[in-house]
Amino acid sequence: MNEQRVNEHRSGVPGIDVPDRRGRIALDAHGRGLTGNPDVRVQDVEVLSCDWYVLRKTTFDHRRRDGSWSRQQRETYDRGDGATILLYDAERATVLLTRQFRLPAYVNEHPTGMLLETAGGLLDGNSPEEAIRREAAEETGHEVGAAERIFAVYMSPGSVTERVHFFAAPYAAGSATSEGGGVVDEGEDIEVVELPFKEALVMIRTGEIADAKTIMLLQWAALEGPFA
Repeated sequence: MNEQRVNEHRSGVPGIDVPDRRGRIALDAHGRGLTGNPDVRVQDVEVLSCDWYVLRKTTFDHRRRDGSWSRQQRETYDRGDGATILLYDAERATVLLTRQFRLPAYVNEHPTGMLLETAGGLLDGNSPEEAIRREAAEETGHEVGAAERIFAVYMSPGSVTERVHFFAAPYAAGSATSEGGGVVDEGEDIEVVELPFKEALVMIRTGEIADAKTIMLLQWAALEGPFA
């Protein structure tokens, strides 16, 4: 047994039986004891990483449609749930988006990694409504009143546990209380971008807007929302 394993054995494993850097424990209990689907039996949960978010490997038995059972393993990435919001001005026919650098997109063939997006972020212990008002203010500088709840969806259910809550709300010059730009201490450097709604739709087709949540909200706005 190497020195690191000896130390872990003596002092406990961060995120399992002692707090990790974010104060979390029992991260290997997530997913155990679920009874909603009788065709799935979770056998084991292993925490592979809990540096900031949590990466787990879960072993489970799955009963197939023909009645046979198969043992499978899946890795899940848990970053918590999130919320996003489309800010719109129906009278001027504009929307308020953000532009920021996204490393995962940059390393997967996006030419610059600078993505146009609706404002959003993780819930971080708040309700979706509270979180989206916080994120809208931090990123765009606009104070949002009562936001319309659109839907909540799993964005990448094959590997990521996150469920994103979608909202929409009007904005105007009078709702701006700051310049926005994000939280500097969290490494955010966010540009606020106002676009004509029709131009934003065209940018989906050209690939200039390539963020899924943003595309979903813009298409909602065209089909059922303020620009229908």
